[in-house]
Amino acid sequence: MPEYVDQLGRTVELKQVPIRIISLVPSQTELLFELGLDEEVIGITKFCVHPEQWFNTKTRVGGTKQLHLEKIKELQPDLIIANKEENVQAQIEELAKEFPVWVSDVEDLDDALRMIVDVGEIVNRKDEAIGFSTSIAKGFADLHSSLKKNFSTLYLIWKDPYMTIGGDTFINDILERSGFRNAFHDWARYPQIGIEQIEKIECELIFLSSEPFPFKQKHVDELQPLLPDTKICLVDGEMFSWYGSRLLKAPAYFKQLQNQLLSLTHARGTE
Repeated sequence: MPEYVDQLGRTVELKQVPIRIISLVPSQTELLFELGLDEEVIGITKFCVHPEQWFNTKTRVGGTKQLHLEKIKELQPDLIIANKEENVQAQIEELAKEFPVWVSDVEDLDDALRMIVDVGEIVNRKDEAIGFSTSIAKGFADLHSSLKKNFSTLYLIWKDPYMTIGGDTFINDILERSGFRNAFHDWARYPQIGIEQIEKIECELIFLSSEPFPFKQKHVDELQPLLPDTKICLVDGEMFSWYGSRLLKAPAYFKQLQNQLLSLTHARGTE
């Protein structure tokens, strides 16, 4: 029987190429779709919003942190795809007693590229996965060579309390590869910060992410009077935090964002 080693170093044994797959991670669900799977995926979470047709038709097995374990067991998957950070360890360990569970651990772009190829191999789409990985790597390399400036940036993921991202996160790696220097690079994980800290760091940009907290224009309007010299932008959180096939679209998004900010900076300089 084929064996695969996941990103935690666990050996996962399968009886055959999986045909009853449950994905517990939104970005990896989208990857399975882009790799050409359909009927093989029998269960997803309520946060697996891409692709829309799967979100509307596939069986939902709870949220990433609150899985419906009995529903998963009833579906009798021959492969479950999970993630160390997005899923709860105790739930994954319980599922692994009965089913093959492959767990990703993605902290940077290189981890994401390896995950894409590994998942592609497991589901018999290795050539397609290698193509994705190669295109993503080239896209980010081309983006890096075209960057004209590194903006000092605060990236907010939550409100009440405000939360940002430290230097040991996937978002940090993507942020800094895309020309945005993380103002909290020296911090760990997802620190809570107050408005006083935000005022003190004197960064050029504040990004308000669309997820996990859905920041809107009203939140920009709340912060802007307190930080009149800082550009505050709403950004697409999926581009910064989804580590599957959505990375194919990310470099173009970041290049456009950079160009918009450079144009704004130039306009301010000529006033």
